[in-house]
Amino acid sequence: MAHFILDVPDMSCQHCVKRISKTLEELGLTEFKVNLENKTVEADTDDIESVIETLDEIGYKATLKN
Repeated sequence: MAHFILDVPDMSCQHCVKRISKTLEELGLTEFKVNLENKTVEADTDDIESVIETLDEIGYKATLKN
């Protein structure tokens, strides 16, 4: 399992954090952190592409942070 950091620039409030967190839990992720201040999501997963696609489906464009 790898550790990834995603930029999620459209995250703007606690509702966004809750929605993203719920979505990640539904994907089966147990190790993740959603940071509103930095507009990032840190996640441990083997399938980051699935995470990015799912976030995009719920309206949050996510990109891998360099």
